[in-house]
This record gives sequence, C-alpha cells and structure tokens, in this order.
Amino acid sequence: MDIIIVRYTPDGKMHTMSIHRKGIFRTLSILFILSLCLAVPSVEAQNENGVLVLTLDGPLTPAMTEYISRGIEIAEREGVQLVVIQLNTPGGSITIMQEIVAAIQNTSLPILVYVSPQGAIAGSAGTVITLAGHRSAMAPKTAIGAASPVGSGGEDLGETIKQKSEEIIKAQIRSLAKDRGEQAIQFAEETVESAKAATAQEALEVGLIDYVAADISDLLRQVDGSSWTIQGKTIRLSTKDVEPQYLNLSLIEELLQMLTDPNIVFLLIALGVQAILIELSSPGGWVSGFIGVICLALATYGLGILPVNWFGIVFLITAFLLFALDIKAPTHGALTAAGVASLIVSALVLFNSPGTPQFQRVSIWLVVTVSFLTGGLFAAIMAFAVQTRKTPIKAGPESLQGQIGFARTEISSHKPGQVQVGGERWSAKLAPDADPISTGQRIEVVDIEGIHLLVQSKG
Repeated sequence: MDIIIVRYTPDGKMHTMSIHRKGIFRTLSILFILSLCLAVPSVEAQNENGVLVLTLDGPLTPAMTEYISRGIEIAEREGVQLVVIQLNTPGGSITIMQEIVAAIQNTSLPILVYVSPQGAIAGSAGTVITLAGHRSAMAPKTAIGAASPVGSGGEDLGETIKQKSEEIIKAQIRSLAKDRGEQAIQFAEETVESAKAATAQEALEVGLIDYVAADISDLLRQVDGSSWTIQGKTIRLSTKDVEPQYLNLSLIEELLQMLTDPNIVFLLIALGVQAILIELSSPGGWVSGFIGVICLALATYGLGILPVNWFGIVFLITAFLLFALDIKAPTHGALTAAGVASLIVSALVLFNSPGTPQFQRVSIWLVVTVSFLTGGLFAAIMAFAVQTRKTPIKAGPESLQGQIGFARTEISSHKPGQVQVGGERWSAKLAPDADPISTGQRIEVVDIEGIHLLVQSKG
C-alpha cells in the first residue's frame, strides 16, 4: 500500500508523490537504530568504558605537550571515563608546564595525575601539574615539591625576576588548589617560596593529594564509585574491574623526546660535522653531505630546547678546523691532539656549565670517548693522505715510465711508430742513443716527450 503526498505550488497547480509504506518503515527503523547507537556511548563513557593512562617520564619537553594534548583528544573521542597521567619528572620549562596545565584544565574528562612508580618525583613544574589534575595521587616512596623557579640553565634568578616568577606560580597554585583547603594551599606555596618537598604520606595529610596507591590497579580500586564534578557536571566512575589502556608516544614524539637528551645532541653534532667535512674534502658525492645536514638540523632543534651555553660553539668550530688543517698540512698529529682537547671543552661548556641541572648534563665519559674516536678518525685520514702523497703515480702517462711493452710498428730515429704498453696503444719515438726497434720487439718506456713515449729496446 502506498502513501500519496499532495503538494500545491504557488500558481495553484497540484503535484502528487507516491511513497511506498515499506520504504517509510525501513527509513524510520534505520533512523531509530542510529539514534540508539549514538546514545549508547554517552552512557558507557561514565560506566563501562576504559581508563586511558598517559606517561610523562623525564624532564618536560615540547614533545610531552603534544603527547598530552593528543592523549586527551583520543580520550574525548573514544569516550573513556578517566584519564590517568602517570608522572615522574624533575621539572622543566614554565612555558611547557603551563601548556600541559591548560590542556588538563580545558577538558571535561576526569583527569587524575598519579606520581608513580615508587621512587618517582613531581619536582618543580611537576608539582603544579600534579595540582592541575581534577584529583591527584602518589605512590609510596615518591616525593613532590621543590617548585622554586630557576633560570633556563638551572641558575638562580635575579631578585626581581625571581619574585615575579614566584608570585605568578603561587597565584596559579592557589587557583588550582582552592578546593583542597588552606593547609594544602599554604604547603603548596611553601614549595615555591622555600623549595619545600613532601613524601606521599605528608602530601596526603595536608590535602595536597587525594590518594596514596601502590600501583594503577590499586588506584582504580580506590577511585571506583567516586563522584567527580567537572565544569558543573557530576560524573560517577566505575573503575573496579576496568583494564587500563596505555598510550605510547608516537614515532615523531619519541624522536623529539630523544632530541632533548644532551648525549644524543652531542653525538649528532659530532657525526654531522664529520660528515660535512668529509663531503667538503671529497666533493662530488652527496650521501655524507646529506647525512651531515640532517644530523646538524636535528641537533639544532635539541640545542634550542636544552639550556646550553652557546660559547661552547666557538670551541666546537675550533676543534674541527684543527682536524681539517691537520689533514691539509700534516703536523704529525699535533693539530689533531689540540682538536680533541677543544672538542671535549666545547661539549662541557655547551652542556655542563655551572648551574645546569644534572638531568640535562652530558656524560663526560661519552664526550671523552667520542672526542678520541673523532681524533682517531682524522688521524687515520691524515696518515692515509700522507701515504698517498708518497705513493708513485699509478695513472696517466707519467705512470708508464719503466714499464715494458712491445712495438706495433718499426721505430727509428727518423721515423716514430706505435707501441703497446699497459693494454693501450701509444705513439712512440726512439730514446736518445737507442737502437732502431723492429715490429714485435720488446720495448721499455724511458721518458715522455709531449704526446710521445720515448722508448728503447728491451732484451
């Protein structure tokens, strides 16, 4: 049975349209099923959906900001009921800290910052990130605090700048900890004013955190059934039997994270400059030059993030100039030895200047090892260059002197001819005072005169 739809146009004409009833029922059924599918995730997001765990381990870097933002976006898209940020950091840039805090505060999902595993710390900027979570927890034998601001290189700030920085961080802490009570706010401010720190149990007693949990499973058992009010919306968690899902760093994030390791940056600098020098010493190829440019570009990114003393670049350039000079004008290794010393000094000045935090310092053993290996490489190149200069020429006409061949034609003092030497045919003349040579006779090259070889009979 069909349904007839009648429609009148403005000029008074009537139009009819026939719709089969089965088609209507089919359409309504599809719409009803789609509405159910869209409605189910919103219910599961607060009851049955999973828990997403993000891991911040190490100094704060721009890659961590991207990772946290991406993780929160995925959690919102997938409808998880809780995001746990597992934190272990000595601190880092205030700018990066503020970006992570903003990402946490601007989501409607419950976010719990968990200082873990045992032995972990939420130092400096990590203290503020912990307070930024809608709730926070710590594992036993962890610590939080020491949030006094310092310079980008770890040095003490001037009195005026230090006071301004402290007041800004304290204001942010008061805002984040406003629901935790006066005791928690006072303690949090003391972490900035006097670099005060606390254990997990001490932080729990003053209300700085909400839970002390041995691991993620213990934490999820404790928060099971708790109600959270976020952006005016109350959410009740059901996490007792939920298996947490862990989000790994992407390939790009892992690469950017590696480039904030001073040891990796130093290796990239050493490799990049060596590759560039190899390309300059033997132009025409492209592989070594390409590798050098890529290594130096990646190292430049790391140098822009790390708190480095740029004066070290002067010693770095000096080191490789000395290496290059020793290749061009051998001095029996004196310049190479000076280059090794200059390379060691450059790394220590760049990364290990006074005031630089320990976690952002380069390994002295790595610097010494790489410097001596680099010096050894250039010493080997120098030795090869010296040996090459002493080796007789083995190509071109000059290399034919003293070689043996045979005459292709007769050769006399008045008549040049041709000879076969080294697999090639050459024009030849008789050497002074040499006897005439007949066809097929063995000859020896005595000298070269223009385009002719001067030859004599050989036996």
